[in-house]
Amino acid sequence: MEYNLADLFESVVDVVPDREALVYVDHPGTGTERRLTYSELDAAANRLAHHLIGSGIRPGEHLGLHLYNGVEYLQTVLACLKARIVPVNVNYRYVEEELTYLYRDADLAALVFDAEFTERVAAAAPRADKLRHLVRVGAPAAAAPVLDAVPFAQAEADGSPGRGFGPRSCDDLFIIYTGGTTGMPKGVMWRQEDLFFAGLFGGDPAGDPVSRPGELAERVAAGGSGITFFPTPPLMHGTSTLTSFIAFNYGQRVVIHRKYAPEEVLRTIEKEKVSSVSLVGDAMLRPLVDALHGPCKGTDMSSLFSVSSSGAIMSETVRAEFQALVPNVLLLNNFGSSESGSNGKATDDSGPEKGFRLEVNARTRVVDPATYEPVAVGEVGRLAQRGHVPLGYYNDERKTAETFFRKDGVRWVLLGDMATVDEAGIVTVLGRGSQCINSGGEKVYPEEVEQALKSHPDVYDALVAGVPDAKWGNHVAAVVQLRPGAGELTLPDVQAHCRTHVAGYKIPRQLVVTDSIQRSPSGKADYRWAKAVAVEADGVEADGVEAGGAG
Repeated sequence: MEYNLADLFESVVDVVPDREALVYVDHPGTGTERRLTYSELDAAANRLAHHLIGSGIRPGEHLGLHLYNGVEYLQTVLACLKARIVPVNVNYRYVEEELTYLYRDADLAALVFDAEFTERVAAAAPRADKLRHLVRVGAPAAAAPVLDAVPFAQAEADGSPGRGFGPRSCDDLFIIYTGGTTGMPKGVMWRQEDLFFAGLFGGDPAGDPVSRPGELAERVAAGGSGITFFPTPPLMHGTSTLTSFIAFNYGQRVVIHRKYAPEEVLRTIEKEKVSSVSLVGDAMLRPLVDALHGPCKGTDMSSLFSVSSSGAIMSETVRAEFQALVPNVLLLNNFGSSESGSNGKATDDSGPEKGFRLEVNARTRVVDPATYEPVAVGEVGRLAQRGHVPLGYYNDERKTAETFFRKDGVRWVLLGDMATVDEAGIVTVLGRGSQCINSGGEKVYPEEVEQALKSHPDVYDALVAGVPDAKWGNHVAAVVQLRPGAGELTLPDVQAHCRTHVAGYKIPRQLVVTDSIQRSPSGKADYRWAKAVAVEADGVEADGVEAGGAG
């Protein structure tokens, strides 16, 4: 056995076959739920894998998952891994042109999709030359286009529940498409062994990775059950799928919802005695706070041990509100990316005053992007990670050359995040270089200004963007969603508040109040939207703000 994700999963199944592995809840209280043990999930994945093989999908070919959360999503990922087919996540918010690009860029040979997306699939699929096999989950609407798609239930019935697969390899691929904040999505190519250690902690998030593949099942057999993981973002974002596999590596239970609904999340935590919740930043944590103050007040959260965020940070303000309501929970701001897996976690003193500070792992450095040498204390560089890193971007040699490099015989990935490092080795993340705002020659990173804005008592959510400015090149614009019941918020109010948290040149010179902040389904910032909103509303000018230097 190698460090292959299907081999490792099957080794766990064989030692805890009757333990509950997966609980799917459509909406708590409706009775729409499914529960599968490890052996049942294994058999279900085997059936689909055999169907795909029988349909002519060959090892190494790519299958897209155009699905909402559900048993079918994780079942399909496992089926792909078992059959050595490469799973490819598809963002279900994409429209026809974006889907066409992804289907073609990823060279999809097969697609498993939810019936709700039939119209979009029908528009994009004919333009993807290599796509030849479709499997549909659920029944399409009566008026939906007719597609030559195999119903998922039939695909399951066609396949054998037994294994009977050939040998697999640690070099088998797992591709994670990431949209980032600009441009079309890119497919990050991971060897499964690298993903196991970089994204799944080598079988142990506590920091003690296994030393050989067989040790994983031995640990599961020797340990107990009782831990329930609840990844609340969409599985089509890599973090939630990887969180599920971390749980499977532990031989523990995964709970998933079809879509994120704060009140339903809290009810499920109580009903299923959830131990660990993963989410994405304030966009998901703040609605939980609101629900605990309102309709879900008194919900039993005693089982909850940790809440972790990846992809966006939980601000100091919202963390404090949640901690007051659930005092015994551990709140973790984890830091990582589709290109690196895990880099580290935020320190306890991260916040508007000190910035987003990280305790990074031993494989992460802040380097000069020109020389790849570590930067001196206090100098600005880019985060980089070595060792177990991806092979590159699928079908994109140029971006691969820009992002991945070898130094002293070791593979590295150069991330887009700008950062500094102090004498103690603590890294302060400044933000994505692509989102950096140059205002009068000074660099402003949106994340630190957003942290300051979110600490204002009337601000529910906020994004910051740079808007072209004849005098300063760009000025800082704040796009803000107010709390329900908040009074009028003016630009001078915002500036006075921010002045106590950030330097003068970082203070917003423009304020746009909007009904809601647009984010991805997982809570990630949509900076293109924020900039477009701010540019459209441009003309609001601030007086007395030092846009060209520290104030």
